[in-house]
Amino acid sequence: MTPPLPDGPARRAWRRLWMLPVLALMLIAGGFALFAGLARALPERPLRATDGIAVLTGGPQRVEAGLRLLQEGEGHWLIISGAGRDAPLDQLMRHAGLDPQATEIEQRITVGRQATSTRGNGQEVAEWARARQIASLRVVTAAFHMPRALLELRRTLPGVELVPHPVQGSGPRLGLLVREYGKLVGAMFGLSALKPEKPPQ
Repeated sequence: MTPPLPDGPARRAWRRLWMLPVLALMLIAGGFALFAGLARALPERPLRATDGIAVLTGGPQRVEAGLRLLQEGEGHWLIISGAGRDAPLDQLMRHAGLDPQATEIEQRITVGRQATSTRGNGQEVAEWARARQIASLRVVTAAFHMPRALLELRRTLPGVELVPHPVQGSGPRLGLLVREYGKLVGAMFGLSALKPEKPPQ
């Protein structure tokens, strides 16, 4: 049996080492609690207009919110990033309760179909924003997805003001929150850059 360490600097250092996993768990738990709180965030009120609006697809409420914001004059340009090939603009507008034939906003909408990940969204939105010299951008996505979306967009648009516009659905399940938190931590350490972008379907 290994004899106990004598009381002294070595023994005190050994005790501190045992505290590291506990501190790491406390840090992870605290970060998740903060993230869970952000997942219940609502848009700022009153709204302030921005040069552009970026919708990161993944839920029907996001596209509808972005289209209505554009129609209400909360932005001049709109990109729907990561839209599928089977989602034409007129169909998206009808789902939002808009008549494509009776509105003039269609010419100010871009449907991006290249992005298949949040990192891809950042690249697609950045290219679109630079082409239109956008200085302020309202970001529309699910509240639980917003922290990672803003992280990736800040990397590709460092000089652009980003205004979060979180969309609340029925409420994310615990498992979904845990997975998203893991993706957020990975993105913070740059691991999202290691995953190749899938070709659009």
